[in-house]
Amino acid sequence: MKRKLYSKLLEWKDSADRKPLIIYGARQVGKTWLLKEFGNKEYKNMVYVNCHGNN
Repeated sequence: MKRKLYSKLLEWKDSADRKPLIIYGARQVGKTWLLKEFGNKEYKNMVYVNCHGNN
């Protein structure tokens, strides 16, 4: 599955003056999938941390 935002992430990765990446948006639109896919394909190592608690 190819997402339009994937190319934007590639631009961010290649930018010399990139800032920290923050992805936000509606629920269940593919944000987590996109970041996991990008991390796995574009970097040698990738860590996924879910900070959502069950409190």
